[in-house]
Amino acid sequence: MKHILALILITFIPALELRASIPYGTLYEKQFHWVWVVVICVVANIVLGFLVFWLIEWIIKVMTLIKPVGKLWNWYVDRVQHRIQKAVEKYGEWGVAVFIGIPLPGSGVYSGALAAYLIGLPFRKFVVSNIVGVLIAAVIVTVVCLTGAETFSFFLKKM
Repeated sequence: MKHILALILITFIPALELRASIPYGTLYEKQFHWVWVVVICVVANIVLGFLVFWLIEWIIKVMTLIKPVGKLWNWYVDRVQHRIQKAVEKYGEWGVAVFIGIPLPGSGVYSGALAAYLIGLPFRKFVVSNIVGVLIAAVIVTVVCLTGAETFSFFLKKM
């Protein structure tokens, strides 16, 4: 049970999400088969996206009460809006899905939920974007982990 909680907690950390929890579970922890690690991390990340989208308005109100945090928050909002604006104008909710799915710093369900909120994306459309984006990220991260791990172990066996 503690291994599942560790995967969920890592998934819930902003900027890490399943981009860190899948490698942790597949390469370091190794308590579960990689398929179970991916399932646990994907479900946790999808739930996280829903929670952030539902709580975003409250989070904004609380964060802007503290001036230094409010300045940092405004910088972050400007950055997210700038990064996603063209994609959303062109592709709608699919732009949000790609933004969530590309495993780069500054993307993910936190930023995706914020972007969806800022552009006024309805919750139903965000649900689709969130699920598709998380699945895209999970596939990319899992493939990199599994192929990287196998390649590395191949070289170790030769020595």
